[in-house]
Amino acid sequence: MKQISVVGSISMDLVVESDRRPSAGETVIGSAFHTVPGGKGANQAVAIARLGGNVEMVGCVGDDANGVAIRQNFETEQVGTTHLQTIANERTGTAHITLAEGDNSIVVVQSANLAVVYDEAQLDSLLGQTDMILLQLEIPLETVKQVARYGKTHGIPVVLNPAPAIVLDDELLDDVTYLTPNEHECGLIFGQQQSLEHWLSQYPNKLIVTEGSRGARFYDGDAIVTVPAIKTDVIDTTGAGDTFNGALAVSLTEGTSLTEAIRFANKAAGMSVRALGAQGGMPTREQMEVEA
Repeated sequence: MKQISVVGSISMDLVVESDRRPSAGETVIGSAFHTVPGGKGANQAVAIARLGGNVEMVGCVGDDANGVAIRQNFETEQVGTTHLQTIANERTGTAHITLAEGDNSIVVVQSANLAVVYDEAQLDSLLGQTDMILLQLEIPLETVKQVARYGKTHGIPVVLNPAPAIVLDDELLDDVTYLTPNEHECGLIFGQQQSLEHWLSQYPNKLIVTEGSRGARFYDGDAIVTVPAIKTDVIDTTGAGDTFNGALAVSLTEGTSLTEAIRFANKAAGMSVRALGAQGGMPTREQMEVEA
C-alpha cells in the first residue's frame, strides 16, 4: 500500500454552538461546547486513515494535556506517529470554532505548529519513502515551500490545500502537483481581476476548486470539468475540506483518474458534514462503499 505523508498542523478544536454569531462588542448565549482533536493536517491524516490509506503524520504538538490526547487519538485512528514531535515547554495548537447559522468561523492559534521546521537531512528521513505529500498553510510558509520543492525534486506528487489562503508565489505554484482551494480561497490567492474560469485554464489538471454543494471544478486541458457534489443533510461543515483533500490523496495514490478522484473526494466530503466536529463525520471506506 502506498504511503501518504501529511506535513501540517495539529490542534485541539474548541467548538461553541450558537443560534447566531455575536456582532462586535456583543455577547450571545451559546447552546453547547465541545473539545475535539483537529488542525487541518491532523484532520486530513485522519480522513486518509478512515478511508484505508497508509498515512504518516509529520508535525508537532506541545507537552500539554492536549498533546497527549491528540497522540492517543492518532493511535485510535491508526495514523502513523513516527514523525510526530513533542515540543518541550510549548502548548499544542488550538482552533476556536463558532458554529452558527449553518456554517463555521474559526480563529487558529498556531503554538507548537510554528515548530514544524526541518533541514534537508531531516526531510530525507521524513519523506524519503513516501509516495505522496499533503500540505496546508497552518505551518510556517517556508516549510511548505521547502517540502513542496523536495517533493518536486524527488518526483513525489504534492497536494497543497492552501488554507488559510494567502497570495502564493510562482515557484510554489510550480512545485505543487495539485492545488485545492475553495472558491473563496481562490479569490484571495489569485485576486478578483480575472474570473475563476480564467485561473482554472491557467493551471490544467492542477488547480481544483471546491464549491461546496456545487461540487468541484478543474480544467483538463480541453474544457472545464465540473464534478458534482452529493446531496446531503448538513449538520456541521467543519472539516469537509479536510475530508475532501484526504480522500483525494487516497484515490490518487490508488491510480484513479483525476475526475474519479474528485468524485470520490466529493462523496467523502458530503458524508462528513452529517455529524458534529471536523473528524466526527469523516466516513470510513466501508461506509463509502455501502452508500450508493
